[in-house]
Amino acid sequence: MSNYKENFRGKTILITGGAGAIGSNLTRSIAELGARAVIVLDDLSAAYEWNVPKLSNVLFVKGSVVDEVILKRTFGEKPDIVYHLAAFFANQNSVDYPEKDLTVNGMGTLRVLEYCAMCRVERMVYASSGCSIYGSEAPLPLREDFVSMHLTTPYQITKMLGELYANFFYHHHGLRIVKTRFFNSYGPGEVPGQYRNVIPNFIYWALCKQPLRFTGIGTETRDFTYVMDIVDALLRAGYFEEAIGQEMNIASGSETNILQMAEQINDLTGNPGGIRRMEPRKWDTKKRLLASIERAGQILGYVPRTDFRIGIMNTIRWFEENWENIRESADFPPGMSSAARPFDDPEREMREGRIGLRSESPASV
Repeated sequence: MSNYKENFRGKTILITGGAGAIGSNLTRSIAELGARAVIVLDDLSAAYEWNVPKLSNVLFVKGSVVDEVILKRTFGEKPDIVYHLAAFFANQNSVDYPEKDLTVNGMGTLRVLEYCAMCRVERMVYASSGCSIYGSEAPLPLREDFVSMHLTTPYQITKMLGELYANFFYHHHGLRIVKTRFFNSYGPGEVPGQYRNVIPNFIYWALCKQPLRFTGIGTETRDFTYVMDIVDALLRAGYFEEAIGQEMNIASGSETNILQMAEQINDLTGNPGGIRRMEPRKWDTKKRLLASIERAGQILGYVPRTDFRIGIMNTIRWFEENWENIRESADFPPGMSSAARPFDDPEREMREGRIGLRSESPASV
């Protein structure tokens, strides 16, 4: 199983969405494994250039996956393996901007697949979303052979659309495709914001000594997966032959109570703000999430190794080390849903300099 890390030595790898949390960690890992070049394609609509590893074999290209000029430029570098992580993220964002979601997640994915087929890349790994495509009625643990037509957000629909296009290119064009379904990724690299995941937002609010806004009744669970475990699965997906044409859950394989997670973050950061309950969002209908990772284990040898508490501590440490960049990049605009924003009156907080204008470190906020 150790040979999968040698697979990247001397190769050119293209990572769309490579400035994001998963993409930036994947970029660093592949670059350090001896790749000839790692090309990061990202339009920075939901990521930041400061998050891209500054390594001699990493090339950053600012651009969108829907831009054919940019795609011609990047595929002109003749990548051996393509990781398609770029997406219009995520559920609430897609509800607010469904046409943009379809453009990026639909047309963008189709164009990347077309260029992969034209350029005859060795392999394309597609980042799908296990939290999305199974719908809300699937039996637990979620298994890859379950199909749902009851999807509740445009993001869920377009992530499934991407898988269907991937199936077409695999069967019709012989494109060697692996589909990976991520579950509740967290860890270093994810900047908090209106449309981001719950853990980076909770950590940000906790370091700002604000209450953590909890939209639920207290029994909800998620299958939180540490980013470096996902990266390890992606490295494996780029190597093992048995993975071609398959879809696989990439998760921790365990349930974590969201309310207990919030309390743990408050405890680790010494946050006196406590927890404030809010009404659930209409699309947020999943009370529990738990994925089966049996297939990924059998095909990839995938085993998640990061204890959840250690993962949270690593993420808090990353926040502290990158606080200046994070405080300037965190995006909680006025007028957003009260269930998502960290402050009672964002406009007043901004006037008083308490949002986006901090010069203190987290420890002194």
